[in-house]
Formats: sequence, C-alpha cells, structure tokens
Amino acid sequence: MVSKRFALLVIIRIVLLMLTLTALAFIFAKTELFFNQIILVSVIIIQVSELIRFITYTNRELAKLLLAIRYSDFSISFKGKKRGKSFQELQEAFVEIIDAFKKVSVEKEAQFKFLKVIVDHINVGIIAIKEDYEIELMNQSATDTLKVTVPNYWKQFQQLLPHFAEEITHMDDNERKLMELNIKGDSLQISVHLTKIKILSYRYNIITFQDIKSEIEQKEIEAWHKLIRILTHEIMNSVTPITSLSETMLMLLQTEEKQQKPISEVTEEDMEDLTFSLNTIQKRSEGLLHFVDDYRRLTKIKQLELEKLPVKAVIEDITNLLQSEFKRDNIALQIDIHSDFEIAIDEKLIAQVLINLLTNARHAVEDEESPMVYIKAYYEERNKIIEIRDNGCGIEPQKMDQIFIPFFSTKEQGSGIGLSLSKQIMKKHKGDLRVRSEQGQGASFFLVFRY
Repeated sequence: MVSKRFALLVIIRIVLLMLTLTALAFIFAKTELFFNQIILVSVIIIQVSELIRFITYTNRELAKLLLAIRYSDFSISFKGKKRGKSFQELQEAFVEIIDAFKKVSVEKEAQFKFLKVIVDHINVGIIAIKEDYEIELMNQSATDTLKVTVPNYWKQFQQLLPHFAEEITHMDDNERKLMELNIKGDSLQISVHLTKIKILSYRYNIITFQDIKSEIEQKEIEAWHKLIRILTHEIMNSVTPITSLSETMLMLLQTEEKQQKPISEVTEEDMEDLTFSLNTIQKRSEGLLHFVDDYRRLTKIKQLELEKLPVKAVIEDITNLLQSEFKRDNIALQIDIHSDFEIAIDEKLIAQVLINLLTNARHAVEDEESPMVYIKAYYEERNKIIEIRDNGCGIEPQKMDQIFIPFFSTKEQGSGIGLSLSKQIMKKHKGDLRVRSEQGQGASFFLVFRY
C-alpha cells in the first residue's frame, strides 16, 4: 500500500511537470509573455528539484541510518519528520533498527563490564596484547601480582618489567613456563602460559600467569617427606642387618668381660661365622652403594642435545637391541609409526626412556598366554605422542599415583628409578610422561611432546 502511494505521488509530480512544460512550450515563442516564461521556467526548476528530493529521500535517510550504525551514534532520530504516509512505515522501520542497535550496544557494554568484573576477580593474572604493542586488557590480579599500574603499550610494560617481558618474548604459542621474578623485594615463582590467537584481522597474545610459590613450597615439602620415608626405609633395610652382624662378630671376637679373645680361642666355626657375616656386610654395603649411585643418576641429567629425528628409525634401533629378549619370551611386538613422523629429541636420553618402558612392558606380559607389546606414534591436538601399550594385568589403582615416585617399584628386584628418571627426561623435553591403566586390561604409557 505504501509503495503504491509513493508511486502515485511520483506520477502526480511528473504529470504536473509535464503540464508546466506544455504551458511553457505554448508561450515560448510569444515575446510579450516573457515574464510568464521566466515564471514557468522557475516553476519547472522547483518541480524537478522537488521530484529529485522526493525520490532520493529514501537514499538520504538510509545513508544517515548506515552512518549512525557505522559510528555507533544512536542519538539520531527519525521521528517527527512530516513526509507523508508514504514514508511513515519506512521511518518506523528505521526507528526500530536504531532502537535494536542501541539495545544491542547497551547489552554488549553491560556484558563487557560483567566479564571485566569476573576477570578482575579471577585469581590468575591476565594480559591481552594486540599486535605486540597495545595492551587491550590487564586484570586486577595481574596488576597486584606484578605491582604495576596498567600501561597502555607493550613497550611501557617492557620498561617496567624487562626480565618478565623478555621471557614472554621468547615463548612459543601454547607454551608453559616457570620463571622466578623479584619484584620490589618480593621473590615470586610465576607459572606463565602464552596463547597466540587471531580475531578478525588482528593478532593477540594472551598471557596468563600465577604466583605458585606457596603451592610449590608445599609440594616440595610433601615430596621431601615422601623421599625421606623411602630413603629411610631403604637405608634401614641395609643398615639394620649390618649392625646386627657387626654385633655378632664382636661377640665372636670378645670374651664375656668384653675383652679381645686370644687367637687360639677362635674356633673354626667362629671363623666360618665371621666369613659369612663379612660376606653379608659386603653385599649389603654394595647394595647401599648401588642405591646411592641410583640416587645420583636420578638427580643429574645431562643437558639436552636436540636433533629432529624420524621416530620410526629410533624405535627400530631400540627394538633391534631388545629383540632377542622379546623372542625368548615369545612376546609379539607391533609397531605402527609413519616414516615421516619426526620429533626434536635428545636421542640418547629418549632411547633410555623407551628402553625402560619396553623392559617394563616385557616384564608386565611375562605371564600372559598371548603376550603383546604395541608401539604407536600419532598427533593429538598440539602434541606428538609415542604410546607403548601392553596386554598385561595392568597397574593396581592404589599404585598409580606412586609409580613415578623415586625408588618406588612394583617389582621385587626393581630399583624404582626407571620411571622417575624417564619422567624427568620428558620434562627436560618440555613434555610429559603419562600413564593409563585398568586392572586386567594392560597399561599404556604416553610420551607427550609439545610442538
């Protein structure tokens, strides 16, 4: 209906314009009507202008609406303009659009403030950097932890905290790092995570961090307590028989008055007991020395010599080394690794980890009817995984949290450092060693490398 009315008004204006042009044509040659001609020409100009203004009104109003949206100027109003019923519906639609955008803008602002309040209440420092120079966001926890006011630019932040900024600059996407900071006399242990994202055409660096010094100290105390208990247990196991045998030897070599026996009173049976005791003391002393040596190995891991290598070739070298033992025990060994699967590793250290895990897997399937060890390499999200799985009896649930503790072993003759050492080596590679096991369904160990 509105479009028909608009067309009718346009036709009326055109008809009036045509009539004016016709009248001008009739009197155009009559010089005595010169002033009438001027009047008609003026009327024609006014009519053409009015026709153009009437037709282009929609475009002008639409352009005004778009500019208001572009610059978020929702104070503009389309009400109160008397343009006739033909434009009433259009004006009402424009007003509804402006009101809708105004409502969205208010909701967006309210949502932003709501999220900002939540972010400020999170006990994790958050810094968002736009294109490596402009700081878009820095929450309250970040300013409290770093003891700085919110800078506008990354260069200002670098001047305030040069060491922290430099460490961030050298971090890769999705990398986690533990760093020590000294801020205004306070020593902090900061756990930092960097994420790089792209939103629309802009790149952002999202830095999250937290002071975990108290948590680390608590964990260190717990770890020391566990280690001391294990060390005490192992040392007491060796020292107790040595002490007992030493007392027995003294009794054999002394009289009841605690005086040294003459050589002539030392019988052949006493000599056999002395020899037996000395042999036992020697064995226990050697065991204690091996234990201390294992501890030394656990605490000293050489610096990494990283080299990008095909995992399949590394695995094949190790399986060739262990092949005779697997054949002797009739254990099937399956390998599923693509030849182009490569990881930057220290070959010697990772070989040590793989040998430990494959040896453990071989022992785990010794009593199985169809023993099998399965090796697989694959990608998972941002990680490269080497999985070693066996079909043994699995790991008891109560022991799952203890298998990586130094000197804890599920095997009678185990030293308890293999898995602990392997986990340390993986941590050196900025990765992790994980385990998954269900009773009676075997165990899977995962070498996780982040890339």
